[in-house]
Amino acid sequence: MLKSAPKALHIYLESNPNPNSLKFVVNDMLVPEGMSFDFPSPAEAENAPLAQELFMYPFVERVFYMSNFVTVTKKEDVEWIEIQETLKNHIKTFLESGKLILDINGPAAPEQEETETVKKIKTILEEYIRPAVEQDGGAITFHSYQDKKVTVALQGSCSGCPSSTVTLKAGIENLFKRMMPEEVEEVEAL
Repeated sequence: MLKSAPKALHIYLESNPNPNSLKFVVNDMLVPEGMSFDFPSPAEAENAPLAQELFMYPFVERVFYMSNFVTVTKKEDVEWIEIQETLKNHIKTFLESGKLILDINGPAAPEQEETETVKKIKTILEEYIRPAVEQDGGAITFHSYQDKKVTVALQGSCSGCPSSTVTLKAGIENLFKRMMPEEVEEVEAL
């Protein structure tokens, strides 16, 4: 179980390439380093009390937790200027209350043995790509590798971002083709 931030906390807002997402950055870690939690719908936020509360607002479309931030994706018909203070205050009040933001107790998925190629793909994702994606309020995780194709999952602000396809093909795919020309020909998102 993850507890919320300490009593005295500060939140600042960061925009990102997705105009419908906004990053609410807290002055303390909310989830363990390297972990991310994506809630694309209220049904998937069953073990995430903060996300459940945020989904009660009709303009919230998606919630994402990572490191020291919460990324909220809004519906297109609402402007950030109309809702950002409401969301910021809600997140701040929730965190200051000491309530759990996430209950991650449960069975762990079995580990599968990785090939050297998959290990190299994950290293490139971790060292070169994840920091940039995280800075934009999202996350990228390895999903699979088969027939020279890498499949990744985009989470947080990257989901539904207008520029994510360009980033995926022009940036991420080109990086893999340069660094692993014999093993990777294509990168796609789930």
